[in-house]
Amino acid sequence: MSLAERAADLGYAAGWRAVRLLPDRVARAAFAAGADLVSARGGPDQLRKNLARVLDTTPAQVPDSLMREAMRSYARYWCEAFRLPTMDLAQAAETVFLEPAQIEMFERAYDRGHGIVFALPHSGNWDMAGVWLIQHTGRSFATVAERLKPDSLFERFVAYRESLGFEIFPLTGGEQPPFEQLADRLRQGKVVCLLAERDLTSHGVPVQFFGEKTRMPAGPALLAQQTGATLIPVHHFFHEGRRSQIVCCDEIDVSVGVEAATQKLADVFAENIAAHPQDWHMLQPLWADDWSARRRAQIEGGNHRS
Repeated sequence: MSLAERAADLGYAAGWRAVRLLPDRVARAAFAAGADLVSARGGPDQLRKNLARVLDTTPAQVPDSLMREAMRSYARYWCEAFRLPTMDLAQAAETVFLEPAQIEMFERAYDRGHGIVFALPHSGNWDMAGVWLIQHTGRSFATVAERLKPDSLFERFVAYRESLGFEIFPLTGGEQPPFEQLADRLRQGKVVCLLAERDLTSHGVPVQFFGEKTRMPAGPALLAQQTGATLIPVHHFFHEGRRSQIVCCDEIDVSVGVEAATQKLADVFAENIAAHPQDWHMLQPLWADDWSARRRAQIEGGNHRS
């Protein structure tokens, strides 16, 4: 384990121990103050680049006010993540709003018995959205977790999400690849939730996203196509105070093919992110123009090294 990995593991461990002991108001104020400090220094460069695509402008022209809101939103996500394991989950779910008509829509999809794939971007607090699903429907769901380093940090995140009632499959290094395990859950008529705008593999689907080239995971559309499950894009965003909202969009027709369905998913993600850019927590390179040499070689099958 490297020194940086050890520091990350200890940092997250301290967060889960210490932040949950603070009064809610104190914890949120402290995280917001930290976010303001980071944004006062310009904020993360990659986040600014990503938001520039959303606004169709240059990084230099991204408003400082948006960077401040974005960092506050990101800090809110982490504050809630550290506090959720000790919160009353039923009360936490009551802070999340979903239109009754949308609840009826996915209930109808669930009643078909073929399972549902909920696909969502890194927006708002996807863990809180999962808590709402479990608390309001009584149904758990399966999802995939990126394997982090060191293993102890990955295990902390798995334990955290399992404590919320999620079923977690590792993206890599598990007893078997997660695709068949997820497909099995769908064939049982269950729910799968996947973060779906950032491809972590070398075989994602090429898409246009905010007018530029990137790749998104084939998994959501492919799972729906092969199992007969319903594919529904989902978006979570924050309101003032502790309130937040989930939006369930119209189901995506996967009979048009995985590539076309994934492009449609990208289009829906773009529409929702543009409506709530401050809550999109994408701090990593996403578009092809920002890929490292190593990532480009992975995608293109080359052997360059960064």
